[in-house]
Amino acid sequence: MSRIQNTPFWDTEISWLKKVGPKRAELLTAEIGIKTFRDLLNYFPSKYIDRSRLMKIQEVSPEDSYISVRGTISDIGMAGQKGPGRRLTAVFRDGAGVMELIWFQGIKYIEEQLKEGEEVILHGRPSWFQSRLQMAHPEIEPVKGLSLQGILPFYSSTEKMKKAGLDSRGIRQLLVQLQSEIKGSIPENLSESLRREFALPERERAFYQIHFPENLGQAFEARKRLKFEELFFFQFMLISQKLLRRPNHQSAPFPKIGPLFNRFYSELIPFSLTGAQKRVLRDIRADLGKSVQMNRLIQGDVGSGKTMVAFLSMLIALDNNFQAALMAPTEILADQHYRTISGYAEALGIKAALLTGKVGVKRRREITAGLLDGSIHLLIGTHALIEDYVQFQDLGLTIIDEQHKFGVMQRARLWTKGKLYPHNMVMTATPIPRTLALTLYGDLDVSVIDELPPGRKPVKTRVAGSARRNEVYHFLGEQMRLGRQIYFVYPLIAESEKSDLKAAEEAFVNLSESFPARRVGLVHGRMKPDEKERMMLDFKSGNIQILVSTTVIEVGVDVPNASVMVIENAERFGLSQLHQLRGRVGRGAAQSYCILMVSEKISKDGKARLRTMEETNDGFKIAEVDLQIRGPGDFLGTRQSGLPDFKIANIAEDGALLADARDAAEKLVEVDPDLRMPEHAVMKVHYQIFFEANRKFAGIA
Repeated sequence: MSRIQNTPFWDTEISWLKKVGPKRAELLTAEIGIKTFRDLLNYFPSKYIDRSRLMKIQEVSPEDSYISVRGTISDIGMAGQKGPGRRLTAVFRDGAGVMELIWFQGIKYIEEQLKEGEEVILHGRPSWFQSRLQMAHPEIEPVKGLSLQGILPFYSSTEKMKKAGLDSRGIRQLLVQLQSEIKGSIPENLSESLRREFALPERERAFYQIHFPENLGQAFEARKRLKFEELFFFQFMLISQKLLRRPNHQSAPFPKIGPLFNRFYSELIPFSLTGAQKRVLRDIRADLGKSVQMNRLIQGDVGSGKTMVAFLSMLIALDNNFQAALMAPTEILADQHYRTISGYAEALGIKAALLTGKVGVKRRREITAGLLDGSIHLLIGTHALIEDYVQFQDLGLTIIDEQHKFGVMQRARLWTKGKLYPHNMVMTATPIPRTLALTLYGDLDVSVIDELPPGRKPVKTRVAGSARRNEVYHFLGEQMRLGRQIYFVYPLIAESEKSDLKAAEEAFVNLSESFPARRVGLVHGRMKPDEKERMMLDFKSGNIQILVSTTVIEVGVDVPNASVMVIENAERFGLSQLHQLRGRVGRGAAQSYCILMVSEKISKDGKARLRTMEETNDGFKIAEVDLQIRGPGDFLGTRQSGLPDFKIANIAEDGALLADARDAAEKLVEVDPDLRMPEHAVMKVHYQIFFEANRKFAGIA
């Protein structure tokens, strides 16, 4: 006990908790990352079960995803040969029906726990096999000595943990022990006024009630309290750092709109700007006129005209005698930006350069010299822009496309290229729901281009099963007779990359045979960059009528004549990714189509999800649905996306609470940014610890 008394309870190693010990501690750490008392206390229930609401076996239906039943276990035995097919089985009866129980893992431990004829409550997921009701790896609670009233918290555990007695029930027992050890020692970290304003329970009470609620109302209030504090401190950090940067991040003001901007805008611009583009440009012009660094996120759906806004912003920098740089995550996207921007620049007599990893040494030296003497005004490229050898005469504006695909520190490295901090613009073609934007980009000002250029026809989207493939091929033939081109996209998932690539290659052969009069191309990520580029240019020029591709064409190919996008195994893509792919068509005057080919085995939920694509072309609506379904990490396509590791808050579900937390944080930053007032002392202690643990998300100070 002396060890526990002399160490802050948060940091006490979990092995010191009664009923744990070294072996269990090692298992808890390896399997679910629990190293300390704090980690265990923050291992929250994944769900709650109302023990007073038990089902009868005869009431169970295929729609039930999780059930609790009361009855007895009998006929315990082994089935199958030794090896993977070996399993423990039992029969469960409740007087109204029979259910088969199966265990494939932890058989020895479970067999020791089972007792013939014992009355128990089972919790788990039902399934059917050959019309027989089954439950695999149920959680078992003996009825003897158990109160059937109240709420049962359920904790996720792995098979290895279950073998060691650390199933949901075992974790609950550890939490009972932990609560007795730390009672009265959980510090408060929100002011009384804040708790009162949002009707939040005290912190210690919340921790107790989240693990041991008397009813679902208590569990909800406890979760709300712990979610709020997590969101609140994160937002306070973002807003504080944004405020802190204002005086520290001095940038050169761009006071004038000069001849380059005016000439391009009045004489050379190829199309009229939308109202949304004009509104966003006004935001940018206002920011660029200040002597503090602009940090602005430009959100815009596919085809909304972000590149034009970026170029006009670059012209403002040039008119004020500064250079500008645009960094994109891939060579394909950097090359497309360069092709567009260099064409505009040439008409104005200004010089743009492209710098990527494939640029040769000689050309690299020419670019380096041109940047230093100021003869190169605009630099477009990939990560190559942040290499040490890249130096500018006077960099005044940086633009980063698809920021979430870069590491957190890469934006900062680009900032070091200017004498002062260059103004910074971040663009994304991934519509990001407000809750996610506030978390990912809470330190940025946000502008949204929510209007497409006039004359664009919405892409018509349809879901089709494999049984309709001949019908789809007939439609493709009609479109090609009209002179249109076709994308055929296959998923490329890391776990099955070889089979996915093989499927794309087989499709190439099949389509070549089905349309012998048409030229079919194949492009995928394993091709050399020059091969890939040559194939894409052939497609763009019309030499290829059908392009079979993995998702390397998600960004970077702009072919107005391509009017049909066929996406194979569409159920394997996220909705936002499907929307991005769909945006590759509908860029010309002709009506365009997106056909989502799906497996015949697709679930009802899968069909309902894809129906969203049929119903709307609004990227922001699609993003909201996708965020709810997949969660923020998968939504962005990467776990390295700069998202904080929230213990309980879920930004896909807690939008209203996030808004409250942000409003509260903004108010507090206004009145007491350093938390010096006596009533905020408890918050300051916690915030200092929180900031150190999360400073990588605090932006670049």
